[in-house]
Amino acid sequence: MDVSAKLKVAGILWLKGVGEACCLHRVLILCIRSKRLLIRTGQCFLLNGFIFLGSIFVLNSVVIPALWWMLPDQCSQIVSHKLCDLGGTLKFYSFLRLALIQLFYVLWFYPLYVFSIVLSTIWYNDIAKYGYAAMGRSKLTVEKDSSQNNSSHVKGPSGLGGVMIGISQQVYSILLLSVFFLEVYATGFIPYIGKLLNFLLLSWMYAYYCFEYKWNFNEVALNRRLEYFESHWLFFAGFGSPCVLAIFFFSPLVSYGIMAILFPLFVLTATGSESEQEISFEKHKWRATGVERLPIFYVANKVS
Repeated sequence: MDVSAKLKVAGILWLKGVGEACCLHRVLILCIRSKRLLIRTGQCFLLNGFIFLGSIFVLNSVVIPALWWMLPDQCSQIVSHKLCDLGGTLKFYSFLRLALIQLFYVLWFYPLYVFSIVLSTIWYNDIAKYGYAAMGRSKLTVEKDSSQNNSSHVKGPSGLGGVMIGISQQVYSILLLSVFFLEVYATGFIPYIGKLLNFLLLSWMYAYYCFEYKWNFNEVALNRRLEYFESHWLFFAGFGSPCVLAIFFFSPLVSYGIMAILFPLFVLTATGSESEQEISFEKHKWRATGVERLPIFYVANKVS
C-alpha cells in the first residue's frame, strides 16, 4: 500500500479518537441518570474551576495590580518625593512586592494545589464508578461479555493470591506511568521537535488515564491494557489530543486547573465509549494497511 493510503488510514483512526473524546453529550446523559455523578462532577467544577482558577484570576487581576499601585517601581508614582530621593526605596518596594506575592503562593496556592490534587484524585474514581453504574453495567455483565470476546479479560486467581496480584499490578502500573511521565517531561527539552513529541506523549498519557478507570472496573490485566493501547496507538493519540490542546498553551497552574475540570468529562466519555471495541473488530483491516503496534511504553516497561 502506498504512503498516501497509509496516511489516510492513520488520519481516520486519529480523527475517530478525537471524535470519541468530543462526545461530551454522554456526560450530560450520564449526569441525568445519576444524581451522585452530577454532585461529584459539580464538586470538581466548584473546587478546580471556581476556587482554584478563581484564585488565580483574583491574584492576577486584583492582588498584583493593587500591590503595584501601593508599591510602585517608578518615582513619578510615589506621592512623597522625599521617599524617592532615598536610593533604596524602589528596591525595597520591589522586594516587598515580590515577597507578598510569594507569601500568597505559599499560604494559599500551594496548599490549595496539593489539596485539589488529593481530593480530585478521589473524586475522579467516584466519577468513573458512578458513570460506569449509570451505563447500566455490572461486574457480572462485563464478565459475560468478556467471556465471549477473550481479547481483553482474563479470569485471575481468587482469594489472597488474586488480591496480591491486583496490588502488584497497581504498584507496577504506578511505576510504569511515573517513568513515562519523566519521558514526557524530558521530551520538552529536545530542540525543534520537543514540543511536538511532548504533545503526542501527553496525548497518550491522558488517554491512558481516561480509559484506565474503565479497564479497572472490567478487571483487565495490565499486560492486556498495554498490548491493546499500543496496538491502537493512533486512536488513543486522537482521543488524548483535545485534553492536551486545552492546556498546552497556558502556565502550569492554569493548565492544572483547566485539566482538573476537563479530565472527569473525558473520563466519562471514555467510560461510555464503545468505539474502542469497534476498532478492535477492524484490527486486521488496519494491520493490512501497515498500521502496526507501536511500543509506546517500551522504555517505561524496561525501567519499571
